[in-house]
Amino acid sequence: MEALILEPSLYTVKAILILDNDGDRLFAKYYDDTYPSVKEQKAFEKNIFNKTHRTDSEIALLEGLTVVYKSSIDLYFYVIGSSYENELMLMAVLNCLFDSLSQMLRKNVEKRALLENMEGLFLAVDEIVDGGVILESDPQQVVHRVALRGEDVPLTEQTVSQGAGMFKPQLLDWRMNGWGRAPGTRYPASCLFTLLSWEKAARVIPK
Repeated sequence: MEALILEPSLYTVKAILILDNDGDRLFAKYYDDTYPSVKEQKAFEKNIFNKTHRTDSEIALLEGLTVVYKSSIDLYFYVIGSSYENELMLMAVLNCLFDSLSQMLRKNVEKRALLENMEGLFLAVDEIVDGGVILESDPQQVVHRVALRGEDVPLTEQTVSQGAGMFKPQLLDWRMNGWGRAPGTRYPASCLFTLLSWEKAARVIPK
């Protein structure tokens, strides 16, 4: 009996996923090695989508994990914890992420708008969860901090065009695959910052 008693843990979240209406990955961040390879992660994502996209429920138990989720137009949001995790805690993370994105995207929470604002999504997720530990559940605070972190040094249009063209193929590849890799297998943070900065600047500077 004593073996079944689990120690309290701050590591509440195992993964955050956003899939499109075909079940394809738009964003995935795993915080432990439950699914250590990209192949295993994508198989899990397909399974979770098939089990949830036609139901009206907000909570599911799948592969020994607790899953809370919601949809918006052509997007499906998932927050995943262990089988014994408090669903209300996971739901607080899900609602904070969704409400933060809703404010950032001016309530236009759909695939195209999200893909055009991926850097904001990455920053928002990092403000809400760090290493599986919940940091923030107030969307107002998240949006405020994302706005502060997103301020960049102005660049000339020519420099931005050159940089965006140079990094676009890597950004698309890493956006779809790199951030879903197993923990410990990461691209250099400086590279990710540079890519996201180029992309943001390329959109905001007038043509």
